Amino acid sequence: MPRFSVIVPARSVQGFLRGCLRSVLGQPFTDLELIAVDDCSADAGGAIIDEYAGRDPRVLPVHLARAGGAGPARNAGAARARGDYLLFLDGDDTLAPDALTAIDRRLRATGDPDVLLWDHERTDVWERVRPGGDGEFLAAAAGAAASGAAGVFTAVERPAVLGVLPAAWNRAVRRDVWCERAFAFADGPYEDLPVAFETLLTADRIAALDRVCVTWRRRRRGSASTTPGRHHLVAVDRYDELLARVARHPHAATLAPVLHGEAARHLLAILTDSARITPADRADFHRAAARTLRRHRPPGAPLPAGLGSYGGFRSLRGADVLRRTAAERLRTRREAATRTAYERYYRLQLRRPVDDDLVLYGAYGSRGVYCNPAAVYRKAREIAPQLHGVWAVRERDRAGVPAGVDHVVVGSRRYWEVLARAKYLVNNADFGGPFHKRREQIYLQTHHGTPLKTMGMDLRRYPAAAAGVSFTRLLDHADQWDYSLSANQHSGEIWERVYPSGYETLPTGYPRNDAFFTATAADVRALRARLGILPGTTAVLYAPTHRDYTRGFTPPLDLERLSRNLGPGHQLLVRAHPYYGPDPRLAALQDAGTLLDVSRYPSVEELCLASDALLCDFSSLLFDYACLDRPIVVHSGDWETYRLARGVYVDLLSGEPGDTPGVVADDENSLADAFHSGRWAGSRAARLRAAFRDRFCPYDDGQAAERVVRRVLLGEDELLPPLPAAERTAAPAPAAAEDAGRLLGAGV
Repeated sequence: MPRFSVIVPARSVQGFLRGCLRSVLGQPFTDLELIAVDDCSADAGGAIIDEYAGRDPRVLPVHLARAGGAGPARNAGAARARGDYLLFLDGDDTLAPDALTAIDRRLRATGDPDVLLWDHERTDVWERVRPGGDGEFLAAAAGAAASGAAGVFTAVERPAVLGVLPAAWNRAVRRDVWCERAFAFADGPYEDLPVAFETLLTADRIAALDRVCVTWRRRRRGSASTTPGRHHLVAVDRYDELLARVARHPHAATLAPVLHGEAARHLLAILTDSARITPADRADFHRAAARTLRRHRPPGAPLPAGLGSYGGFRSLRGADVLRRTAAERLRTRREAATRTAYERYYRLQLRRPVDDDLVLYGAYGSRGVYCNPAAVYRKAREIAPQLHGVWAVRERDRAGVPAGVDHVVVGSRRYWEVLARAKYLVNNADFGGPFHKRREQIYLQTHHGTPLKTMGMDLRRYPAAAAGVSFTRLLDHADQWDYSLSANQHSGEIWERVYPSGYETLPTGYPRNDAFFTATAADVRALRARLGILPGTTAVLYAPTHRDYTRGFTPPLDLERLSRNLGPGHQLLVRAHPYYGPDPRLAALQDAGTLLDVSRYPSVEELCLASDALLCDFSSLLFDYACLDRPIVVHSGDWETYRLARGVYVDLLSGEPGDTPGVVADDENSLADAFHSGRWAGSRAARLRAAFRDRFCPYDDGQAAERVVRRVLLGEDELLPPLPAAERTAAPAPAAAEDAGRLLGAGV
């Protein structure tokens, strides 16, 4: 029987769940079982739990048949527990290093009490860490002597214990006590209030640990506590029941005033929190809270001024609102002074009704018709022709817009009109400027790659990469998304953690990758002919990533030397990162016949289809290219520099299946040798590539764009399921396409 049963309910926390589970399983104290409860989560939470259970026998996965909320999920875990003590941890929180060792030591020192309390710290999206607020009491109680045992006490002896944050995750409860007294979390919001207080009110022996053992994460969006609505009225009902119960306690005269004070403080905090109580619900919440507190008011107990009368509360709150309003007006006047005439026009357009058949697309900062938005646009024209798509394009890029594609120049009068009135907004980055999404609008964020390098809020730890980034604006932008596309489980987890908000993640695959499954042998031959790649030539697409620590396009390889080492029969296609403009050195090498500069070629997907292999370093293109099941060769020359300067999520050089997509080489000579020796397309490279494809291309099957159009633009309830892997057919490799062409020409 383990010492501890750590119970983790998981629902809609896939971005943080791995960190939570690692914080438990990585403890030096190993005598534990981890009961991870999948609360019928629609995200990858259940899969993550099963993954950890497959690696560590201490993990017991529990999958609920229907969603019940944190309370029933914790109860389901407790029912399966075998440990001496029950500990509860939310799926987006973490145990501090060595916490279990400290908890076990304190339990043994105090004779295994009924309940042990510990301190916690709070963190937010900015990773600002603040004390939990219980440290002073816990420090005093940990050194106290009561009931004949050092540091052990009851609630009657120390009524201030009722002031410890009423949470599930800041205490351990002996399992036999839990079962004997039939403790259970409530159903619905504020589910931990009854258990938090009842474990203390009924305990014969309580101990305290003056140590931070849990980091509690305040979520910006998506949790009950950060979603405004009438469900917060449940808190009043919880305290109504608790106050009635404590009034029947043998020591009510001692305990009731303390609990009443805590109830008043907590309810007032909820009432004044605009993230929980809307103006429309404020009067109802105030009346309910005041009624409960008056009904259970112990003799002589004070009632906070804010809960005395609603008129008094409004007067107190009005003074605070007046101060905030004055500051807001000053800010608004400053903004108005710099607002352009077209921006004012945008404000006027926001008053007009939304056009339900209008879609505004953008890509790469409005550079043109590209990437996932372009694939969605094309599919929408095919299966939802009633929708009119318009592209936002910069003035300098409008010449590249394909014929027949309706577009608006960013900053123009019509741009502001379409931005204000389009029902649907589709982008792989952002629209920029003073954009304010209306409640009626639906914003789809498609992204433009699987994250290898750190992104979003994680960039704060990498100053070179974060230069010029406004993280406040980044969060404001994410708050406008309604949907976020995920190319794979890895992406979904990362996006939800680094862009924390209340959007829905759609596991669709990337629409731009549909071309890898719909292209034919004739398409491949035509693309190669257009690029001037001769039949029988091995075309190597080299696509190095942007590096934050270099200026301009500075390829880490000597391209002339590489081309020379590859030798006859090989054609090097070089695509510089879109961040860079035309490079005269590449132009000179192309003029000399050394390589093909395809940096300005409009479709990277077509370049992938035309190539026999991808030579990359740390570009996210390698994740997309894996769909084709063609060789990938990784140039690793400055991996350590890149990893330290930018940070990475996947160790491409580990050599482990699922991490490394193929052959790894560190200079021009070893790269050439990989091709001449055949290792680039050998059996080991194929096995690595298959595992990499399984991990990062689980949804790509040629139908991603249709999934997106049907779910987002047409409002269908369910996503089209991905085809089984055995039924997916990637575009033929160039050699197979050429063979098919010869057979066709011979009439076979």
